[in-house]
Amino acid sequence: MKRFVNILLLSLLITPCAWAQDSVAVVTDEPLDSIELRLMEWMMAGLDTTPCLAAPDTAELPDSTYKSRLQALPCVIELPYNPIAKRYIQRYIKYGPRHTARIMRESEYFFPIFEDALGRHNLPYELKYVPVIESALRPKARSRAGAAGLWQFMPSTAKRYGLEVNSLVDERYDVYKSTEAACAFLKSLYAIFGDWNLAIAAYNCGAGNVKKAIRYAGGKQDFWSIYPYLPHETRMYVPLFIASNYAFGYASEHGICPDTIRAERMLTDTIVIRDRMHLKQVAEVLDIPIDDLRYLNPQYTRDILPGNKEYRLCLPMQQTTQFITQQDSILAYQAHQLIHDRRAEIDMAQKTSIAGGYMVNGTMYYKIRQGDTLGGIAKKFRVTVSQLQKWNGLTGTNIYAGKNLRVSP
Repeated sequence: MKRFVNILLLSLLITPCAWAQDSVAVVTDEPLDSIELRLMEWMMAGLDTTPCLAAPDTAELPDSTYKSRLQALPCVIELPYNPIAKRYIQRYIKYGPRHTARIMRESEYFFPIFEDALGRHNLPYELKYVPVIESALRPKARSRAGAAGLWQFMPSTAKRYGLEVNSLVDERYDVYKSTEAACAFLKSLYAIFGDWNLAIAAYNCGAGNVKKAIRYAGGKQDFWSIYPYLPHETRMYVPLFIASNYAFGYASEHGICPDTIRAERMLTDTIVIRDRMHLKQVAEVLDIPIDDLRYLNPQYTRDILPGNKEYRLCLPMQQTTQFITQQDSILAYQAHQLIHDRRAEIDMAQKTSIAGGYMVNGTMYYKIRQGDTLGGIAKKFRVTVSQLQKWNGLTGTNIYAGKNLRVSP
């Protein structure tokens, strides 16, 4: 699974480390150079934070302190200390305290949801830090590779674990459903490797890459032995996991406090809806800021609950009773403008699914990608090759990446 690489400051600030085949090389604690500092300042300027009242503690601590603190954390998963882990810990507590404060603020809303699911699946609670690494707890995070949501699922993996992904609904952004899927995925990876550090690494790069690294390491089955044979991004993954556990466990000792979070975004309730509905209907009838509804329901990518089956609507708790009593008024509010007059567009949008099609004036098109074939595209959109040739004026089967192909009448 690909991590949301652009939002996690730490991965951009790490100085490459030299590694020996069978051991961790010594990493010195050199200060950040001027380029790294400018990059850090630029990224920090864009973060949605308020200043923490506590003064960050930048004092150097002995290795024995870091080690004893990690050992004291109530964790099932091993959190070993070494120079690599130390460098990542310092990125959280020394060079990125505002970044850490923002994530801590968001964790007050998300961690109880993660912990509830992890507890029901009998998984270690510290796995709640996986989405800290994956998305920095940004619900709408999306990577260039196409991974999305807090847990950064790729579309294929999302479908394998029962998440709905189409033009109206993307349950990779649903905190509850994506967390359930992540629990199932992590449990399956642990069943393969029997080691949580390897399972966490496999969450990032796939079980196949971890198995290959184990073979290259002569059958050794611990993260630090297979480190040199893992993809570069995955090499940072377990050290980041260790560092995030430390940073959250000992933030106050380093003068870091969470930013404040709006109360209405913490106290929520969920209602099951079977009717087609637009978030704007709910927002305007109940006088809820539309941005709050989008924050609580990021899976509805066009603000529409499609209906025809059960969908969940997350609301500020103080508005749930009001919603129930006014549901008929909500459904009737601007129904023609927001729902009925757009029905044909909505229905066609649902049919695009994750095949990659897009609508233009009622006609569906597809942008050809490298490696696509005309037969493969026809199968994807459930049409024939001859139909594609007819709609696009093609006499043969040659197609070219980057061109747009008409895939509907």
